[in-house]
Amino acid sequence: MTTSKRLSIIGTGYVGLVYAVCMAELGHDIVAIDVDAAKIARLAAGSSTIYEPGLEDLLRRNLDAGRLRFTTEYDVAGADFVFLAVSTPSTLEGAADLRHVRDAVQKIGENTHGAHPIIVNKSTAPVGTSDTLDYLLARQNGVGGHEFEIVANPEFLREGSAVRDFFHPDRIVLGSHDEAAARAVAALYAPLDAQVVFTDPKTAEMIKYASNAFLATKISFINEIASICEGVGADIGDVAHAMGLDPRIGSRFLNPGLGFGGSCLPKDVRALTYLGAVHGAHPQLLNAVLQINADQRRRAIRMLRDALGSLESRVITLLGVAFKPGTDDIREAPAVDLARLLMNEGAIVHAYDPFAMEPFSALFPQVEMFEDAYAAASQADALVIATEWPEFSALDLDRLHRLMQTPLVADCRNALDREQVLAAGFACFGVGTGIAGLGAIKQRPARRSRAAHASPATGVAAS
Repeated sequence: MTTSKRLSIIGTGYVGLVYAVCMAELGHDIVAIDVDAAKIARLAAGSSTIYEPGLEDLLRRNLDAGRLRFTTEYDVAGADFVFLAVSTPSTLEGAADLRHVRDAVQKIGENTHGAHPIIVNKSTAPVGTSDTLDYLLARQNGVGGHEFEIVANPEFLREGSAVRDFFHPDRIVLGSHDEAAARAVAALYAPLDAQVVFTDPKTAEMIKYASNAFLATKISFINEIASICEGVGADIGDVAHAMGLDPRIGSRFLNPGLGFGGSCLPKDVRALTYLGAVHGAHPQLLNAVLQINADQRRRAIRMLRDALGSLESRVITLLGVAFKPGTDDIREAPAVDLARLLMNEGAIVHAYDPFAMEPFSALFPQVEMFEDAYAAASQADALVIATEWPEFSALDLDRLHRLMQTPLVADCRNALDREQVLAAGFACFGVGTGIAGLGAIKQRPARRSRAAHASPATGVAAS
């Protein structure tokens, strides 16, 4: 049976909110802290601030049970553990910006009032951050001040399956100079029956970066192989499938597409590249991983331009704007890059996503957002599959063909049945497959004016 502990979790972003809710579900008493009063009010009312399958139900259940509450106050004095789950955005150089971590540590020191909870760092931060936290707390409290034990506990949640990942982790990594503190944190996770890796803080911090960098490398690798397959006429689908059957390689993250995005992989690869460079390493592989990833977006634009001639005043519909299915997160989403690149070339951009339209519309008010895929595709010159939501593979291709101005599908996630797309009368290109069916593209009438597309007939936002 789990012994209930009091946890204060600082930060209610993606990681902080998932951990607050799921730790409460394990029976612990949770106080979740954030400086954003509007977010705290929404969470306290039982409304999740992120889309994550299963999260809102757990949020409401644990609020009703009294195991979870939200506040803007630094309520840490009575805590057994204080979890740091604040953001560490990239600087212009690619390093992780620790200002939010530093601010949180200062607030902890000011509000513990003589207590010394174990500090658990879940914020992804450079190797050596645990030592920095220890120094900051010691400097703040001076001789005879509080004594804090610090445990590095990197997270490995995947957006879209974060709740499941919390309850079924591959491993739990705990890095500390104090064995008793690390084992106390391990006891919080005891009901999960997961493999626990005990190590020193720097090694724990490095495990997080190395893991994400390897996943990003697999994605860039298969995209580079896809490009070569296209040049020589090999089938990238069969290549990836056969590679994945080798247990030394595995099939996961061998899906060619628009590359990686989200809040973790791009930021962490940049941070590790920076860290390696400033410590005398030469991270050529990591630099190549980032370059290939950026090239995937530009490749899609080049293929559209080759098929359509010019993108000026062409209506291009993005299906999917979240960086992956199962989330409403658009941070570093390929669709963000595509929208910018398309508009730079004079294209008119339409878009639809099951869950991520609100943040995308806030970022791009000039992009016309529609209530479903068919409305977004009406009169379009090209349909771009930018996120592989399952509903897109079930679209009525004949209906789409009737709606579109130009029958061109850019399947940038290789999510559709290519033969079916071609049989429906479309020209089509994917990643590593080249373009086929160009004869389906007919010369269209005179170009539309931008004014003619300022207000779609069926749109949820237009400007």
